[in-house]
Amino acid sequence: MTETASALPGDIRSGYLLHARRRQMYSGILLLIFALLMISGFQLADSRNAGGFWDGLHQFFDFPSEVVSEAVAKAANLPGLMVKFFPSLIETVNIAAVATLVGAIGATFLSLLSTRGLARFPRAIPLFRRLMDAMRAIPEIVVALVLIFILGGGPVPAMIAIALHTTGALGKLFSEVSENADLKPVEGLASAGASWSQSMWLGVLPQVMPNWFSYALLRFEINVRASAILGFVGSGGIGYDLKTAMQWGQGRYDQVVAIFILLFATIVAIDQVSSYYRHRLVKGH
Repeated sequence: MTETASALPGDIRSGYLLHARRRQMYSGILLLIFALLMISGFQLADSRNAGGFWDGLHQFFDFPSEVVSEAVAKAANLPGLMVKFFPSLIETVNIAAVATLVGAIGATFLSLLSTRGLARFPRAIPLFRRLMDAMRAIPEIVVALVLIFILGGGPVPAMIAIALHTTGALGKLFSEVSENADLKPVEGLASAGASWSQSMWLGVLPQVMPNWFSYALLRFEINVRASAILGFVGSGGIGYDLKTAMQWGQGRYDQVVAIFILLFATIVAIDQVSSYYRHRLVKGH
């Protein structure tokens, strides 16, 4: 008995070292596979590049320096240009805000219907989860291009595309928060005769709303960027103005810089405000 007890710590140590070496070996193999994939992918991309990556590498900063030098030469025009493009910026923010609101509403219903212990139709949980997966899997730009072909250009296709992606993304996050909710208020309301919607409204939402609102604010930041990017495919907003200014080329680079300054200032402001309110919601102070 004493020999067995004295040998036990040694067995544990040898088993731990064996497990650690095995993990190191697996990590090394995965790192090697990743490096090989990166090298082969880079070589393939370089061979498919019409201009040649290495041949054009020394010209990497030529275009940015050309844009900045022209903007510096026309610095007096920047304030007026920022005022000119400010309505387009408001349109971009509006697209993101409406898409976030619509997506958050859709995510609320889908998350509650796909959360174990809360779902109204438990057998349909996999269906609602796969629906959210599909919404997240399809990029906004693909949906926007299809909708532009059907509906024409403008902010509506961009709003719908971003709202669909937001529904899938927030639905997943909302569902993870709901899974940690205390079920005792729900059970108490159900025993008192409350309906499913009343149990969710009074028993679950007060618990999860701070985290949900925090995630929605974070998603709003992402959607502002997405809305600006979708402007490149004809979905309106300041992204469309940026695309037009860049297509004109030399002589309009001051407009490009003015738009970039507006976008940067807006994203920084939204990030600071939303971070402040997310901190207050989650931490409670």
